[in-house]
Formats: sequence, C-alpha cells, structure tokens
Amino acid sequence: AQGQPPGPSVFDLGAQSGRWAAFQERHRLSCEEAARLLLDAYEYRGLVKHTGGCHCGAIRFEVWASPDLHVFNCNCSICTKKQNRHFIVPASRFKLLKGADNLTTYTFNTHHAQHTFCKTCGVQSFYTPRSNPDGYGIAPHCLDDGTVQTIVTEDINGKEWEKAVKEHKTIRDMSKP
Repeated sequence: AQGQPPGPSVFDLGAQSGRWAAFQERHRLSCEEAARLLLDAYEYRGLVKHTGGCHCGAIRFEVWASPDLHVFNCNCSICTKKQNRHFIVPASRFKLLKGADNLTTYTFNTHHAQHTFCKTCGVQSFYTPRSNPDGYGIAPHCLDDGTVQTIVTEDINGKEWEKAVKEHKTIRDMSKP
C-alpha cells in the first residue's frame, strides 16, 4: 500500500534514526517511553508534572498544570464544610496512578459534581466539578512539594452557583485542552 502512512509500530525517522536510538539508549527508554516523553514535552509545553495524593498514600495521581496555580475558593455548602479549594484541569492532563479501588464518590443536589475521596483516610485530593464535568478539580494542598511556584486564589460564590458560573468569564473553559 504505497502512499499509506506507516502502521502504529512502524515509522521512518530518516536522518534522525541514529539520534533517536542514542537518546533511547542514553536514557534507557523503550521506544514507547521515549515517544511519550517527547509528546508530553510538546503537548504540555509551559506546564509541569505535579504529583500528589491523599494522606494515607492509597490514592496517587499526576497532573500537568502550570507551576502558577489559579485556585478557586468556593463558598457552596459542601466546599465550605470541606474547605475545598481547587484548580481545574482538562481530563487529558490528569492520570490516576494508584487507588481507583480505594475511591468512593459522594454526590448531592444535581448530582453533577462527583466528590471522590479516599475510603481509608477520607481526603479528597481531586474531584469532578459541576462547572467542568469534562475535567478535574485538584486540591493544591494534596500536591507533593517542589512543583508549585505561586498560588492565586479567587473566591467564587457557590451559594449562587448558576449566577456565579454564568457571570464568570473563564471557569467553564478551564477543562478545555
């Protein structure tokens, strides 16, 4: 099939073949690992890989986000009780590394927000926010040290959720890649 693109495991690197092989060998990476590293560097340019989890360590995740976080402080009934502060990322930038079987979910009212937390220690390190059901709200205080440079906190009036989200210029777009 001349003119057809190569299959998923076959590709021609041309003059870069030697450089690619040397890179893989130098860093002891498989072809897939090297490709993932290259794609992450390109797709997540300007972002850093944060890691984090719950208190007991049963839940672990990684998330690609800016080192300068825009955190929401919501005053709705559940966020007030939990002191939930979070930043929002697209689902494509979040990966649960460990603990899917140790998560449980709480919903209320519209049941759109999925408040996930660890069954063992009770910590909510991330959840699916009502404002961005195609993304995740990440608790910055559950991130490991070393990757956050600054945090800017914005209050949002969750007591009047519909009005607040309608008036907010960017919140619904925060889960878009």
